[in-house]
Amino acid sequence: MLPDTKPCPRRERSVSDAGAVLDDLVGESAELDLLVAELGRDEWAVATPAPRWTVAHQIAHLAWTDRAAHLAVTAPDSFGAEVEKALAAPATFVDEGAEEGAALDPAVLLARWRDGRERLQEALRAAPSGARFPWYGPPMSTASMATGRLMETWAHGQDVADALGVRRRPTARLRHVARIGVRARDFAFGARGLDVPGEEFRVELTAPGGELWEYGPADAVQRVTGPALDFCLLVTQRAHRDDLALCATGADADRWVGIAQAFAGPPGAGRPAKGSA
Repeated sequence: MLPDTKPCPRRERSVSDAGAVLDDLVGESAELDLLVAELGRDEWAVATPAPRWTVAHQIAHLAWTDRAAHLAVTAPDSFGAEVEKALAAPATFVDEGAEEGAALDPAVLLARWRDGRERLQEALRAAPSGARFPWYGPPMSTASMATGRLMETWAHGQDVADALGVRRRPTARLRHVARIGVRARDFAFGARGLDVPGEEFRVELTAPGGELWEYGPADAVQRVTGPALDFCLLVTQRAHRDDLALCATGADADRWVGIAQAFAGPPGAGRPAKGSA
């Protein structure tokens, strides 16, 4: 779970309703499913922009994480063992889960992913109001768990789309990814051992539908503006800042654009700029 920023007025739809987030998670998963459902065996083995990960690795990672989340929701006392595994091999446990799933027959892997994500969203819908679940960090609320799964589904789906040469149409579901990216500002600085800026930033993003998503004080000196899609590609580290139409005003905002990440864990390497050696 990523750190909160102070609430502020904005024109984006509220994401506090867990049911609405889960509906969007189902939609995001279905869109990715359409990309991979009819792939041949050779296409499952196509390399994606993530080093050493094929299309199969991307789907296997989502299936693995969905199973972990389901365990956290339905058997929280047992989830501690999963955390111990992660702590014992922090540099490899994610890749090991992806490798195991990628070795499966594609039809088996696809069925596993579909079953796991369905079981997870059903468990989250059945969770009592105010429930919090253990995770690989601070406990997660139902809405936070669903939002995190949507962010990962979109980001890994982008890797799959890039590998297959498919250009996806951005949707309003990006508001969840953008919100995590904004809220994770302090985490991005802290993960790199940098001082967290003491002032709030202003973030203004043009949504796929043309409306404005606003975060932070309107009079903030430090500002980031641009398309919501580009901001989401930035904070999930699916594109280099030089390839995105984002504008940063202020030294701290410019520094943030260079290190932003919406995911927990150690700093990611990011993607090289297009045309770089």
